Amino acid sequence: MAELSHTVNAVPERSPEVWEKVPPRNRNFTGREELLTRLRRGISTVTAVVPQPQALQGLGGVGKTHLAIEYAWRYRSHYDLVWWIPADQRVLVPSALAMMAPHLGLPSAATTGVEEAAEAVRRALQSGEPYRRWLLIFDNAEDPARIEEFIPLGPGHVLITSRNPDWEDRFETLQVDVFEREESVEFLRRRLRREISDQDASRLAEKLGDLPLALEQAGALQYETGMSVDEYIEQLEEQAGRLLGANKASGYPLSMTAAWQVSVSMLQDRLPEAVRILRCCAFFGPEPIPRDIFRRGGRTIGRGTGEKADPLLSAILSDPIMLTKALSELRRFALARIEPETRTIQVHRLVQALLRDGLSGEEQRTARREVHLLLAGGAPADPDDSARWRLFEELVGHVAPSELAESTEPVVRRFALNIVRYLYQAGNYQSALTFSEDFIGRWSENSGPRHPDVLVARKHLGNVLRGLGRYAEDYELGRETLELMREVLGPQHPETLSMTNTFGAALRARGEFMRARELDEESRQAHEQALGPAHPSTLRVMNNLALDYGLTSDYMLARRLQQETYLEQSDATQGISKSSLLLSWNGLARVVRLCGDYAEACDLGDEAHAYGVQELGPDHPVTLLTAKDLSIARRRAGDLAEALDMARDAHARFQRLFGDEHPDTMAAAVNLSNVLRTTGELDEAFAVAHETVLRYPRVYGEDHPYTQACRSNLAILYRLRGDAETARAVDEAALERLTATVGRTHNYSLACAVNLATDLALLGETAGARELGEDTLGRLHALFGEEHYLSLLCAANLSLDLRAAGAEKEAERLRTETLERYEHSPLSSVQPDILAAVAGLRIDTDFDPPPI
Repeated sequence: MAELSHTVNAVPERSPEVWEKVPPRNRNFTGREELLTRLRRGISTVTAVVPQPQALQGLGGVGKTHLAIEYAWRYRSHYDLVWWIPADQRVLVPSALAMMAPHLGLPSAATTGVEEAAEAVRRALQSGEPYRRWLLIFDNAEDPARIEEFIPLGPGHVLITSRNPDWEDRFETLQVDVFEREESVEFLRRRLRREISDQDASRLAEKLGDLPLALEQAGALQYETGMSVDEYIEQLEEQAGRLLGANKASGYPLSMTAAWQVSVSMLQDRLPEAVRILRCCAFFGPEPIPRDIFRRGGRTIGRGTGEKADPLLSAILSDPIMLTKALSELRRFALARIEPETRTIQVHRLVQALLRDGLSGEEQRTARREVHLLLAGGAPADPDDSARWRLFEELVGHVAPSELAESTEPVVRRFALNIVRYLYQAGNYQSALTFSEDFIGRWSENSGPRHPDVLVARKHLGNVLRGLGRYAEDYELGRETLELMREVLGPQHPETLSMTNTFGAALRARGEFMRARELDEESRQAHEQALGPAHPSTLRVMNNLALDYGLTSDYMLARRLQQETYLEQSDATQGISKSSLLLSWNGLARVVRLCGDYAEACDLGDEAHAYGVQELGPDHPVTLLTAKDLSIARRRAGDLAEALDMARDAHARFQRLFGDEHPDTMAAAVNLSNVLRTTGELDEAFAVAHETVLRYPRVYGEDHPYTQACRSNLAILYRLRGDAETARAVDEAALERLTATVGRTHNYSLACAVNLATDLALLGETAGARELGEDTLGRLHALFGEEHYLSLLCAANLSLDLRAAGAEKEAERLRTETLERYEHSPLSSVQPDILAAVAGLRIDTDFDPPPI
């Protein structure tokens, strides 16, 4: 990338293609020319590889953010994309990055999850596709350890504003100090919009320590009231004296504290309602506050514990005209930024801190309670409704600064749990983890570890842990939480029923398929008794139970229940999301395939996939699961070209969205390897399978059935590439582990045994191959019947072993019976198993891990 010019005029004036979230330009911005020049010169020193991000650090109120805003506006023509990211809380960063995804041609967070979309954005920016000239501004990034993972390293530019000097240890830094005196004088001239002598401006600047924020508030007050410089200095000295006598706010310059006190005192005399709103805003976060929260949430003030609300605040919130007037006064006095376009209110963090420090402990507690009720009352009721997620996103940045976790109000705690649920549903697992752990810790201290709110929060935490792939922790937490809920809430309580369903997923993730099935069977009965057979929660249990039946090799029962669930969900008019319906639809197509009806599975899969693409988008995780399963069905049916195309596409999309060690990406890789093997691409199939098999123990554990069954897939490839000894060793170890975990009569064990018999036959151990084949065929007949595809392929292989052992008549009889059954089966004549059986070739049976 060529180095950009340091001058404004070197690049023709134009606007970036993408310009988002950058605050409006400060029309009173003054001076800082040397800093801007140094920043531009430093940030433009770009090699062909990676530019170093810049960090603006310094005392609060010196103008770091305004310098970054001015840089973005002044040099915007040098960039194709400019994006502003609030970064004082980690929870805000992934969402801000994820919002960039559609502008980069990436799937939106609504289809992939926030964390995944944010990571995809970071990788795209680093690659320079589709934009190489980009500028990201991370504003108020106070904790480098929590932000650094999100910073893309080139070819564009990153600008960071921070008060934390630790950035010096990571990147080049630019120190920002208070104004030079000449800059202060120039600023006051602009802000006052009237004649002021250099001497007066200099005296005022000296009194205010040349601090930009203090100068802004002093200028605003004098402009609005017509106060002279002498009058203002007199007020300033009076306030400073009071503050010194009363121990000024710690950590803040006296000039800022005094200037703020003057403005607030004058505003109190002019409109006390404005000061009350300002104090309320001090207990939100420093991020923009939605203007509508005062309308939506105002009705909750005074409710809850019955504590008496501030009568002045209640009166303001019930009078929209007074609220508008109060906000206008805050804007005029430069105590708050009011943005009409975004309908937001923002108060500088330093002003917020000064306001909080000026209140007694009791006043602070009351104000925080009011903010908590405003947040709870202003939030949507359903965090699962993706159409309302934007409203939740606007509130997330105020959860931690308002100390929401300290509240014991039921309505506030419901809001807190909804925030966790929203973050989980949006795929922002790390933020959901942080909040849920904080809520559990604080609520346990305040209300006891057995309080219902704590138990529900633990349920949500389990979902988050499972979403992160931390299955062992999820299981231990879920087991203990379910026991506590049964004791505290009772087994029929809706939250206990929900936790029961959740714990079933934890059992499946551990590979304890039978325990999950037994639990879900009990859960279905309990749901039907408490909620009814057609309730959305009951239908979710039924969907999970159908999955359990498939995982325990009871395919016919799984098929009947999955079909019933799908039909019920299709007819439901509310409570069933499009993704839930698609999961059920695809589950039906999958179990139809497992029953051996490949053509029907393809038809169902085609319809389900088309629905997913239309309703959820091609990159939605459930749509991709449907595409992956459709690829498997087409492979089984003999449509290898289409199966391979879909397998490559689904794997690439999963890989881009989630990375290589996500369970869905791994399952897609298994399918891709299986298709490649079937089409004869053995080397590529082996490379994909080998890498994937190494990942399974890290995600699922060494003894999980999926880990061992995938190793049997790898054994097939060892054998086909000429290493039958290794194939045998791998299959024997896998069969031993599978027998120990799921039993000898499970589908996975029997499929592995079929492959092991082939290994033995190829190594010349005919007697062993025959014995294993006969035993396996008997078990398959008992489990699935004689017409199932696994029974047929095992019989076809066994006929070859019988012939090799000299049992010609028995071999011919079995071969003839098997071909006749193939002829009358629903399988197509071009299906690979039939072609191999007719040609007298051995048939391999592979494994595709279903979702849990």
